[in-house]
Amino acid sequence: MTEGSLWNKILGFAFPLALTGILQQMFSAADIAVVGQFTGELGEACMAAVGANTPIVSFIINGFLGISLGTNVVIANAVGRKDADTVRKAVHTSLIVAVIAGVIAALLGQLIAEPLLRSQNISDEAVDMAILYFRIYVGGLPVILLYNFEAAIFRGIGNTKLPFIALVASGIVNVGMNIFFVLVLHRTVDGVATATVISNLLSSIILLVCLKKSKTDARFEMKHLRIDKPVLKLIMKIGIPASIQSCVFSSANILIQSAINSLGTVVAAASSAAFNLEIFSYYCLNSFGQACTTFTGQNFGAWKLDRCKKSLKLCLLEGIITEGLMVAMLLLAGRSMLSVFTSNPELIEIGYIRVLFITTAHLFSLFYDVMSGYMRGFGISLSPALVTMCCICGIRFVWIYTVFEYFHSFTSIMAVYPISLGVNAIAIFILLMIKRPAKKHESQE
Repeated sequence: MTEGSLWNKILGFAFPLALTGILQQMFSAADIAVVGQFTGELGEACMAAVGANTPIVSFIINGFLGISLGTNVVIANAVGRKDADTVRKAVHTSLIVAVIAGVIAALLGQLIAEPLLRSQNISDEAVDMAILYFRIYVGGLPVILLYNFEAAIFRGIGNTKLPFIALVASGIVNVGMNIFFVLVLHRTVDGVATATVISNLLSSIILLVCLKKSKTDARFEMKHLRIDKPVLKLIMKIGIPASIQSCVFSSANILIQSAINSLGTVVAAASSAAFNLEIFSYYCLNSFGQACTTFTGQNFGAWKLDRCKKSLKLCLLEGIITEGLMVAMLLLAGRSMLSVFTSNPELIEIGYIRVLFITTAHLFSLFYDVMSGYMRGFGISLSPALVTMCCICGIRFVWIYTVFEYFHSFTSIMAVYPISLGVNAIAIFILLMIKRPAKKHESQE
């Protein structure tokens, strides 16, 4: 990352990362497709139950993914400096943090499952299944978080291909087990949740084996398995603001999901199906944000500030082209793709409204994701997080309690996405112009 042409290396990093996210979501979408198509009269209720879990599960996972972003940056900086000792310490510290955090989160999840889900305006026919799905899913958090932290380690050293390969293998198992549990054993949401946990166990084992056999400084060795406090402090300095941002962001989405649930089972099911399409677009843009973080991090560690600035420009340019193509595809094929989940024409039309609003708004997301990623590569994590919390989360909280209360419709909920994302993109750009991290570091030379 610190030598040679950048444009092709950024694409080589971002595309496997985007495919990993998209594939991960396809396997998650398989959960909804299988229960929607093969559970008979329970289909819509099952879809609503799984969909009701999405923002809550995202709250938990994204909170820890924020911390794993700290792992990514610390390792990338250390690789750029050729600091093998810090890389080794960051790898082993992160693996321990992932497992311990996963166990604690799994235990807490069991305690809060019922009161949390019953507070979400979920319909009577779906609420018990939603609670069951949540209990099984959070029970698998230790292996789910382990995979995500392992993936962050590989991103830090510039390798996004191995996490993708691990996900392909586990995803195939996930789809096969979905079909087995639902069609053969006649299970519902509990079957697809169990399949998800088992497949994550497989992917985490594959990456752990790859780390153990790695020829890089990121090699996993049991004798080094301990928490290094100075390295943990560095990881948390970057990771905690990103984690808080993700949690507050997800809290706003939980509120939005509760508002969607209040509109009935059909709307909740349609939104659930549409989410599994729009997230393809998100993973596409997010891959360029993470690419910008890692390329900036390594080049900042190597004190190649011109390459940091060039990484920002190329990630924006390549991201705009790629994201534009993704959005066009989803808008053109959205209704056909929604029909995979259901044959109900009303549900498909409602779902397409969500696809239309959110995927087009993702072009705003691309700008703030890449610019925030650039600043995080320099270790600037708190201010982008605060700006995003104020702009996106603040606007969404206010919107639900004002505009939605007056215009009680699905369209009025969806309108908050382009507004909040657009305002945030402008605010992050202003913040970047104020911070100008490369220019400030150049003045120190």
